[in-house]
Amino acid sequence: MPATAPLLRLFLFLCGIIYFLAIHATAYQFREAPQFYNSPDCPSINYDDAEGYSHETSICSDDAVHVAMTLDAAYIRGSMAAILSVLQHATCPENVNFHFVASASADAHHLRRTIANSFPYLRFRVYRFDDSAVSGLISTSIRAALDCPLNYARNYLADLLPTCVRRVVYLDSDLVLVDDIAKLVATPLGDHSVLAAPEYCNANFTSYFTPTFWSNPSLSLTFAGRNACYFNTGVMVIDLQRWRAGDYTTKIVEWMELQKRMRIYELGSLPPFLLVFAGNIAPVDHKWNQHGLGGDNFRGLCRDLHPGPVSLLHWSGKGKPWARLDANRPCPLDALWAPYDLLKTPFALDN
Repeated sequence: MPATAPLLRLFLFLCGIIYFLAIHATAYQFREAPQFYNSPDCPSINYDDAEGYSHETSICSDDAVHVAMTLDAAYIRGSMAAILSVLQHATCPENVNFHFVASASADAHHLRRTIANSFPYLRFRVYRFDDSAVSGLISTSIRAALDCPLNYARNYLADLLPTCVRRVVYLDSDLVLVDDIAKLVATPLGDHSVLAAPEYCNANFTSYFTPTFWSNPSLSLTFAGRNACYFNTGVMVIDLQRWRAGDYTTKIVEWMELQKRMRIYELGSLPPFLLVFAGNIAPVDHKWNQHGLGGDNFRGLCRDLHPGPVSLLHWSGKGKPWARLDANRPCPLDALWAPYDLLKTPFALDN
């Protein structure tokens, strides 16, 4: 048995503990969100069942906006706030379709009911993700939360979602939008790009990979001829048709398999995306991912917004706004997340 097997079992066990504590230590009671009708000129899509997908023509409509998120008990409070923010600022909220990916080991019925109770009008579907698809490929990183199998589900969206869904926006659960998501969906991908995301070329790109990677010419030449920059995988526009045609899930998995053999990176699910896509993505304005608001991963210090306009605030990093608010130790920017909190607490949105 490989030496890493006990560590892998430990991290999977910790993921299970996090899920158990989240669902049992907190009896989540969420408010029902208001329904938004933000424009009288929205195109009409014919939905006939509770989840909005009884007819293939409905989900395949060119007028539908598709959003994919993972869903679990530990982050359900953040997910609820993110959903509310998307709907509140969408020009045509009734045409936004959510695709939630949940671990096969999670209580999908409970998660589905939680969403439906607060958003009874929401068009959504819950997909079950088999943890075993990645459990043997995960390498330990700087934070245990990054090593849970569901964190890798974004690699498999092209396999999980209906084949007629051509473009999807993937969103993390620790963010809120303050702009119309249809603008983000409409990002031009050009003739060849598979995904679009804000790039950060001032970041130290070499730090995302180990000396083993950079000292091996056959590996470091991966980025030859590519203006490779860091991008955050918590906000991505993905062309699923191009993803499927290029078999990009396999490309990511191949790098994860190599990582298990020779440790070429340190940080969870991000580096395989950088290896496959960095330097070959369509640019998105930085306002669509004001990331890092959770603070650094070691000290959790508060951070300010980056200069410029804001369309999306992202609490990536160690600190989450709901946890800091509950602990009465909020960062100043957590006040921008609080109005979207549907939990029945003093911080929750008042209907």
